[in-house]
Amino acid sequence: MRVAVVAEYYPRPRDPAWGIWAHRQATAVREQGVEVRVVALERPLPSLGDLRSGRLAGWAARVLNPPRHTIMDGVPVRYARFVSPPRPLSYPAWGRWAARGVRRALDQGPRPGLVHAHYAVPAGDAVLRWIDRGNDVPLVVSVHGGDLSYTAARSNRGREVVSRVLRAADAVIANSEVTRRGIEQLTGPLPLLEVVHPGADIPAAPPPRAPQPTLVTVAHLEPHKNQAAVIRAVAALQDRHPELRYVLIGKGPDRDRLAQLAARLGVGERVSFAGPMDHAAALQHMARGWLHVMPSVHDAFGVAHVEAMAAGLPAIGGTGTGAEDIAAAGDGMVLVPSGDEGTLARSIDRIVSDPGERDRLGAAARRTVAEHFTWERNGELTAAVYRRVTERSRP
Repeated sequence: MRVAVVAEYYPRPRDPAWGIWAHRQATAVREQGVEVRVVALERPLPSLGDLRSGRLAGWAARVLNPPRHTIMDGVPVRYARFVSPPRPLSYPAWGRWAARGVRRALDQGPRPGLVHAHYAVPAGDAVLRWIDRGNDVPLVVSVHGGDLSYTAARSNRGREVVSRVLRAADAVIANSEVTRRGIEQLTGPLPLLEVVHPGADIPAAPPPRAPQPTLVTVAHLEPHKNQAAVIRAVAALQDRHPELRYVLIGKGPDRDRLAQLAARLGVGERVSFAGPMDHAAALQHMARGWLHVMPSVHDAFGVAHVEAMAAGLPAIGGTGTGAEDIAAAGDGMVLVPSGDEGTLARSIDRIVSDPGERDRLGAAARRTVAEHFTWERNGELTAAVYRRVTERSRP
């Protein structure tokens, strides 16, 4: 079976952690006997954030002489470049802008027997335009949350495009039960809608823990990830845990606001911004923590949780998010009501204060990931969706 994966978020030489989950899934299905190639969407224009902050030199360095194609872990990757107006103004139409580059990439090389698009917009919409030009190829669309919480939520146009693409797809894959319910509310019943959770690799020997009690969050620095609540918990617990530290791994628009909050609460020296890292370095850095804390207000899944749990860290996540799927699968995930900062602080206090409970939760977390959230399992379930679609599509 030949499958072409089309994705906006996919690793590239200048940002090897960008969409690493899409690459890990591609390698996982390849191990199931699927021949995979990737079309990664590349928009070589500065964002509004770059323009407003004057970071054009950094943007130029990132996009200067990008590769047209490469091979990552044996998976061929071709970069399809496109231009479009800025995201906030026109994101629902990006599929139309990207369609030409996607068409050229899909028409080169062996014809795929199936196309798997990550997100309805822009990848799914661009692929659907290629199919509508006479390419009778089945389409599978993965929804990771942004289609619902960003594109469809911000405008009627976005809602219409996402709904149209998902209804036209031969199969839709949701990354959690929260996402599945959101899809059904948007589109109504679909012929094939499956939940396939992202996975994690289980390290054989995680590095030693930090000597001081350390909370860690691996996530984009943006309000809905709710790192601010963790900073306030560190401040609330400073008398009980004067050595408590908090490490944030990632980048994003909330960086300055979070640093100012930590300074205002008197914990600036105990909150560290490690910045963005490549995937392997981020996992190593995270594994030295005591507890992964990401009490998101809304989140489709939270793959960083299972990556931390695979390294033996208990995790704290918010209710009403994909973290509930992780908690339902086994022990090691502690849920707190989204927005309840008192319960968050008490949960952190309980786990940090009790080494026996922390060790028990950490060991259970590794078992939960090993039994339910490996990339091997993800590859098996994704390849099964491919087979169902292609068998149903045969005359």
